Amino acid sequence: MAQKYAVVDLETTGGIPKRDKITEVAIIIYDGHTIINEYQSLINPERTIPPHITRITGITNEMVEDAPKFYEIAKEIIDTIGNSIFVAHNVRFDYQFLREEFLSLGYTFTKRKLCSVKLSRKAFPGLKSYALGNLIKYFKIDVQNRHRAYDDAWATTIILGKILAIDASDASRKLLVDESIKLTQLPEALTPDDIKALPAKCGVYYFSDINGTLIYIGKSINIRSRVKQHFSKHNSKTNKLLRKVHNISYELTGNELASLVLESYEIKKELPEINKAQKRREYAYAVIKDADKSGYAKYKVVKANTTDAALSYYSSRKAAMSHIEQITEVYGLCHKINGNDKSTTSCFNYGLDKCTGACIGMEFPLTYNERFKDSLQLMNRIFEENMIIIADGREVSEKCVFLVEDGHYQGHGYIDVEYMNYGIEELKESIKYRKMNPEADLIVRNYIWGHPEVIVKKF
Repeated sequence: MAQKYAVVDLETTGGIPKRDKITEVAIIIYDGHTIINEYQSLINPERTIPPHITRITGITNEMVEDAPKFYEIAKEIIDTIGNSIFVAHNVRFDYQFLREEFLSLGYTFTKRKLCSVKLSRKAFPGLKSYALGNLIKYFKIDVQNRHRAYDDAWATTIILGKILAIDASDASRKLLVDESIKLTQLPEALTPDDIKALPAKCGVYYFSDINGTLIYIGKSINIRSRVKQHFSKHNSKTNKLLRKVHNISYELTGNELASLVLESYEIKKELPEINKAQKRREYAYAVIKDADKSGYAKYKVVKANTTDAALSYYSSRKAAMSHIEQITEVYGLCHKINGNDKSTTSCFNYGLDKCTGACIGMEFPLTYNERFKDSLQLMNRIFEENMIIIADGREVSEKCVFLVEDGHYQGHGYIDVEYMNYGIEELKESIKYRKMNPEADLIVRNYIWGHPEVIVKKF
């Protein structure tokens, strides 16, 4: 199916979307080859049109007196545009005016956008001006009524056709459109220069709303690139970010591990509105090693704050029991001993020859406990050795030092390269200590497993 473009032009009572109103709208639906639908209407702005605006557009107060008000044609505008890409010459102007009108009706207007000014600069480099009037003259487009919505939208459609015809291959056209959409689909408070000013470095970034409230926290090895990705997608999360983001800040970390850990702590501290998955990830339960009255080793689920001997942490009792069940199956342990089978006699798996009968005393604790000991490698997520992990710092002259001690990630910090040969106690002085976070333990453990090249010094 061919991509459709909704080429839009508006006439207004002035240039400020939050103050002024629309007096005329024209929409041309174009598939890159043919105009397939059109819509145009004068609009009663419910206020006086200034004389200098009338001199430019030719639209008088008398002309719009009996025209429909915006709310009366709002649905027609939405239906006409549909899923088409919103195109306008200086798209920010037209898009913001429509968005403000729809906001006044309680509707959030969100579309993918293309700016024919920016497209023209790419497609026709070297022109003195890319204003619509200059392009009309350059391409000798026959326009009867400049500064009227339909004529300007029609001229913009002709220009869009010439741009798309430069390289008519579907792949090249899609690339041109996608790249241009990425340049225009930004929150209203941000400009492309704001995005360009972000560092192409590793760190954590923060999105806040107009009140300064953090609404999203993320991490990336390239902050600028990742932020662009957030605004170039087409889903409900992107639409929410486009509506709400007013400011972007960041903290450089120098390496991926530091950004992963910092993001985890920051989300739990700030509870941003859009980080739903992580902000609810509290670890209220733990699994410990225990034994029944007959001496069979078993796993037991307890409240996380009641023990210092935890093997692993979980967000719910159900998640903990599920993990125990998986490990029980892998190592041929007994579901009844581990609490997943409530039978009064043998467990269900004994009847399937998948349990060796520890539940009814058919297997001695000694042999059973050997298998249990082997299963600890899957259950135990606590560090068994103290270590220092060394990664890149924020500058060439420094390194990032992570401390794992007493079974847990304790924190990390930065130290000058020239001090890296100091002893463990001196390196510890650079650490910014944090409270125990099971998720951080898992992040550090997985990072070490996935990056065997990382420098680890055990002590």
